[in-house]
Amino acid sequence: MDATPPGLGLPRSRRIKQGRDFARAKAQGQRLAHGCLVLNWVPLPAHAFSRVGVIASRRVGGAVIRNRARRLLREAFRLNQHSLLQPVEVILVARPSIVDKTLAAVTVDYVGALRRARLYRCVQP
Repeated sequence: MDATPPGLGLPRSRRIKQGRDFARAKAQGQRLAHGCLVLNWVPLPAHAFSRVGVIASRRVGGAVIRNRARRLLREAFRLNQHSLLQPVEVILVARPSIVDKTLAAVTVDYVGALRRARLYRCVQP
């Protein structure tokens, strides 16, 4: 039995992998630094799905630490993907302060960045 609720998955089609997509987000998108991450985003058409790309440079740490940072940022996006006001391509860049953070702390920083960017919709239970 899968523990993931329906609609909360993050299939490969929702991940940004191509260098040209990263470059387009940097050139045309907006940027905001908050806590342990930098948020870059480009609005998409209303019928599209939001996509995420994650960057963790060597400044963050060794390979194990960089991979953990990428997993934490992807998971923060996955858990909050339905709280976005509009479809966007999101590039998350890990900062060195992510090293000792838990998933909860990274999620707080991610949601805080979305709020400052006015991309977050408060979802009432």
